[in-house]
Amino acid sequence: MSRSLRIALLAHSTNPRGGVVHALELGDALTRLGHEAVVHAPDPKGAGFFRPSLCRTVSVAASTVGADVAEMVRIRAGDYVSHFEDPANRGFDVFHAQDGISGNALATLKQRGFIPGFARTVHHVDAFRDPALADLQRRAIVSADRHFVVSHLWQGLLAEMFGLPAVLVGNGVDTRRFSSLTDGREPPLAARLGLGAGPIVLAVGGVEERKNTRRLLDAFVQLRAMHPRAQLVIAGGASVLDHHAYRADFEAALATSGLPADAVIRTGPLAQDDMPALYRLADVLAFASVKEGFGLVALEAMACGVPAVVSAIAPFTEHIGEEEAVWCDPLSAGSIANALMLALKPETRRRLAALGPAAAARHDWATTARAHLPTYESLAEPAHA
Repeated sequence: MSRSLRIALLAHSTNPRGGVVHALELGDALTRLGHEAVVHAPDPKGAGFFRPSLCRTVSVAASTVGADVAEMVRIRAGDYVSHFEDPANRGFDVFHAQDGISGNALATLKQRGFIPGFARTVHHVDAFRDPALADLQRRAIVSADRHFVVSHLWQGLLAEMFGLPAVLVGNGVDTRRFSSLTDGREPPLAARLGLGAGPIVLAVGGVEERKNTRRLLDAFVQLRAMHPRAQLVIAGGASVLDHHAYRADFEAALATSGLPADAVIRTGPLAQDDMPALYRLADVLAFASVKEGFGLVALEAMACGVPAVVSAIAPFTEHIGEEEAVWCDPLSAGSIANALMLALKPETRRRLAALGPAAAARHDWATTARAHLPTYESLAEPAHA
């Protein structure tokens, strides 16, 4: 390492979403490498980040927002701009946005001459129906001076959609935190969530269209015919986007499914310390998403020895071996159901429990952090010229 860098990492929220997890883990890894990484996020409740971190964090004062998502993005970006307009808050060599909110904020700061440039990680690109929201998403991408992606899929799509080159940095798994070793949290967590004899099917990310939760529900109804005491646990779900219509459709389907009240459990956001125990309580992870930047949840579950049912699409096929998961067609509830039943067979569970930890261990945060450094150095050069 030629010198220590001061790096401002900007996330959209303090809640446990994929981009926020990535920012905190990246910040911790950069700190271990000797850099000064500080993760920022708007924090309207002043509650701080969902987990403690090795790197320093800053809760940015945030305004109250309404239901309009485009207006929320503008307001949250404005909160960021107000924070960084103060020269005392801009003492960094590199500014790095992880999302559209912080990307728009840094675009404005660059436009006004407060910062020379910034980097942006594009985890994925959403297909927004609202033209104003689509324009904000585009601005947050094309205004950046350097780009990172976490998968080959999005490296190709970024070039195709925007004509932009991007550095592939991947993702990591903390195999000290996510492992098959129990820590005593499992029994009280099972009791708190109302888990029974199972089998327990775990989905992570809440009820969202790109998480494919509606088809997963249909698949689970089919699974219950073979496993009448099965329970579907849907964990997480904190989001700044509006999923009201999709969730209403899910609620209607659940109400007419004939499932008993305890068959589907929605936990809402959970403490980070509960997640490894929740994986270990599961008999199978159902990860039938139709769009992801990387799909870190699958590797976290695999690190805990849990068999994973995964959509047979990129980016999952890039970093999970053919024999390391049970694959499904995410557009077919029947395919998802068949994959879940196969994953629950004892011989499949034993095989995947043995393969999963090694698959997860191929991805570490130190490697991910180092992949950022040449780009960070190039962005920091003007500050030291």
